[in-house]
Amino acid sequence: MPVVTNDVSRPLTLRDVSEASGVSEMTVSRVLRNRGDVSKGTRERVLTAAKALGYVPNKIAGALASQRVNLVAVIIPSLRNMVFPEVMSGISAVLEETELQPVVGVTDYLPEKEERVLYEMLSWRPSGVIIAGLEHTDAARAMLKASGIPVVEIMDVDGTPIDSMVGISHRRAGRIMAQAILKAGYSRIGFLGTKMPLDHRARKRFEGFTEALAKSGVEIADKEFYSGGSALVKGREMTSAILEREPDLDFLYYSNDMIAAGGLLSLLDRGFDIPDRIGLAGFNGVELLEGLPRRLATIDACRTEIGEKAAEIIAQRVNTPEAAVETVVELTPTISYGDTLRR
Repeated sequence: MPVVTNDVSRPLTLRDVSEASGVSEMTVSRVLRNRGDVSKGTRERVLTAAKALGYVPNKIAGALASQRVNLVAVIIPSLRNMVFPEVMSGISAVLEETELQPVVGVTDYLPEKEERVLYEMLSWRPSGVIIAGLEHTDAARAMLKASGIPVVEIMDVDGTPIDSMVGISHRRAGRIMAQAILKAGYSRIGFLGTKMPLDHRARKRFEGFTEALAKSGVEIADKEFYSGGSALVKGREMTSAILEREPDLDFLYYSNDMIAAGGLLSLLDRGFDIPDRIGLAGFNGVELLEGLPRRLATIDACRTEIGEKAAEIIAQRVNTPEAAVETVVELTPTISYGDTLRR
């Protein structure tokens, strides 16, 4: 796997913003602290330069101003989704053996909110950042690159990291499920999941899934999307809606286990023969759902291990800055057939 020595760039200073904006350091300080009389044009010039550079003011005062605190910023999309608490458990299990402590920020899958959360967290000069996903705004990427600290992007490896990344290939996960469905003899396949402009990992799974189907001459027969958090009730509603339109579907592929569980309960209520008349599968391998009447077919997304590996990279980089570390840690998604996918 690729490795890199810790060649962390010099943290940005007021002087950098001063030189980029063409005004004095004192004026830059006034603008960034929102204090004193500064003309609108000068203020905009300073803020534009700071944002382009990725400069974040330091909120640590006095003698501590040049130091880092023993905090690791962990920035995730949601705490409602069962996926991320398991990631957090992996991070916590590793960091509790060190002096580092995780502090969590939630973005609700909104790029602009991620930008704001990152700005606030970096202003306290954490020792490292663990952040979900590879897609960020230009301003967020600039802040991460300019932070001068270890950054680990997690959950996904389908892309290029800013520093290091730990996760699975979601395109590969989609292909694995498509191949299993086709091998089992299903051909009238429906997809049910979240609207994907902001859920990049779900989009990549869908792309891998449809590409694998297309290689065998199969197209998605119908799709049903939803907005908001995943829930059993949504899975029930979506399953009813798609089968009302396309009653001859023989397989339903859900973007996550929670809506798949709702779909399973709906199908059982209606007396469907599973998996012979109709099969179904989700994604994530959520342990909470092991008590369902049937075990869902799903793919394990390696959530706890992702958290552990990311925390190990941060701890190693903090404790031994000159150490060589892996820049890409790709874990292997594994399929579980359960009781809802023919073998």
